[in-house]
Amino acid sequence: MGEGLQYSVVPEPTTWFEVPESLAEAAAKAAAQAGQALLDLQNREGYWWAELESNVTITAEYLMLLYLLGLAEPRKIAALAHDIAQRQLDNGGWSIYYGDGGNLSTTVEAYQALKLAGYSSQDPALKRARAFIQQRGGVLQSRVFTRIFLALFGQVSWAGVPTLPVEFILLPPRSGLSIYEFSSWSRATIVPLSVVMAKQPVVHVPPELGVGELFSDPAEGFRDHGVQWQPNGLSLDNIFVLLDRMLKFYQSWPLHPFRRLALHRAESWILEHQEDSGDWGGIQPAMLNSILALHYLGYDNDHPVIRRGLAALEFFTIAAQDSIRLQSCISPVWDTALTVRALAAAGCPRSHPALVKAGDWLLRQQILVRGDWSIKKPDLAPGGWAFEFVNNWYPDIDDSAVVLMALKEGLIDPNQHQSALDRGIAWCLGLQCKNGGFAAFDIDNTKDWLNSIPFGDLKALIDPPTEDVTGRILEMMGIYGYTLDHPAAARAYIFLRQTQQPDGCWWGRWGVNYIYGTWSVLLGLKSIGEDMSQPYIRQAVAWLQGCQNPDGGWGETCESYRRPQLRGRGASTASQTAWALMALMAAGEVNSVEVRKGIEYLVRTQNAEGRWEEDYFTGTGFPQHFMIRYHLYRDCFPLMALGQYLQARKQQ
Repeated sequence: MGEGLQYSVVPEPTTWFEVPESLAEAAAKAAAQAGQALLDLQNREGYWWAELESNVTITAEYLMLLYLLGLAEPRKIAALAHDIAQRQLDNGGWSIYYGDGGNLSTTVEAYQALKLAGYSSQDPALKRARAFIQQRGGVLQSRVFTRIFLALFGQVSWAGVPTLPVEFILLPPRSGLSIYEFSSWSRATIVPLSVVMAKQPVVHVPPELGVGELFSDPAEGFRDHGVQWQPNGLSLDNIFVLLDRMLKFYQSWPLHPFRRLALHRAESWILEHQEDSGDWGGIQPAMLNSILALHYLGYDNDHPVIRRGLAALEFFTIAAQDSIRLQSCISPVWDTALTVRALAAAGCPRSHPALVKAGDWLLRQQILVRGDWSIKKPDLAPGGWAFEFVNNWYPDIDDSAVVLMALKEGLIDPNQHQSALDRGIAWCLGLQCKNGGFAAFDIDNTKDWLNSIPFGDLKALIDPPTEDVTGRILEMMGIYGYTLDHPAAARAYIFLRQTQQPDGCWWGRWGVNYIYGTWSVLLGLKSIGEDMSQPYIRQAVAWLQGCQNPDGGWGETCESYRRPQLRGRGASTASQTAWALMALMAAGEVNSVEVRKGIEYLVRTQNAEGRWEEDYFTGTGFPQHFMIRYHLYRDCFPLMALGQYLQARKQQ
């Protein structure tokens, strides 16, 4: 892990950053320590890869899958259960992010997993969990995915789960109502899940392994479990409730004329979308549900497809002593690109072996085959990058933009790889949406009414263009010499002007939250050549300055997705402080009091290893519902901010 790389990333201030002030000297020293710490974390093959932490539902569902497949090996189940148990909060619940006080659905899934692992209902941990669940409204208030797992184990009725007909896959893309109108992550999960829901299997477990004690009476999960009519009259939500009831009536018919064809089409789609590595979509829900769908289509555990799928899930696990946990996804391409950018910002020379190896590795990850994105853009040549080691079907625009910037900043001679870079840029720009913004995976995936489907209670069934990704594209374009005169940049600029919040900030889809969005947008505008003295820019600056905490840092709670009035408010973190600093410096505030205090915060909170502590979750999966703690954010973003600060001071 980085042995032999003894280069100090930022040389002494007297040789590289000739800034005499003590703060600059302290910042240079902190950057050098942080850079060396990151170099020491590099994998021998050239990439960086740190844990992507979410919540215990990922591990709980893996445990339940193994039980459903008949693969519940006692030692492994005990290790998975141990990891779940040790993450319980004092109040009995399990959280979706640090400090949230617990989440109902997460707690229900953890409870069911622990019961399957042999925990008694009288265990003190489960007694506390049971009280938490009852205080939060009970099992039937949990999310759809949670209740699907309960239905699989016969704890609630399938009739109460919102219907997702497998026949949906028969609708052609040109219909405007096909699976390709759903986001990539939803699509990769919905197709296999629709197979499971068509089969409606039930694995009956002994009462001591079920969760019957969570209900007021044994019939509650069957009598009271259903899609409820909403109190707001003939709304879009209630239209879909009515549609769900009609679909359930269809489901009850003895004959389903298109069911066999639909199941065959779904099976083919699942098989086609499995990567050679065994992954589906690079995310746990798609992988787990694809295995489950094929299992109920008759594939045994020894089938090569199932074996590869299980091996891919196993690759996502992290073992620690007597516990095992599963990650929802893995992020080596993202981690590597961000780290290269951080090292480059801190003055690491392009010829350094770490950057050479990382650049070569990133170039090899470029995807040159067509994925689902080509359904709507059949004439666009491939050329993007994915988030994970392997995900050919779903490269994403955000990753691709960051990789392209990392290659421009970190390669010894970017011109030597111009064809690869040109392909990547063309692919990104080719997926600009009609409104000028950029989404994560698809183009014009914007039918918001789909989120009113009862099945979509996480409100994440689509992938619309967002401010943070659009800002990143502008930053990438600027680094490659484009200006606001370019049509794509001009349209993106209009999108960002239209989406600015009244108080000056921008929303962040993939990071928490308005600090993240504002950072991405301001860096993009600066890079593309915008006049950063414009009033709307100064309004964003004023908002960021007003959010600074007394300790000099910045922080924002994940709760700001649910309660926007909390935007920009929260305990200071290293990553969010770095975002705010980079945004302010992009707007010309390098000499401001706020930037000085922010740099002081980073210098002061750096630990002896040259890293920063960060318990808070600053990454976003699904706003409000699924949050992420990237374990490398606390390292790469502070280094990036320190490097940009020192460069800006040197240029004065």
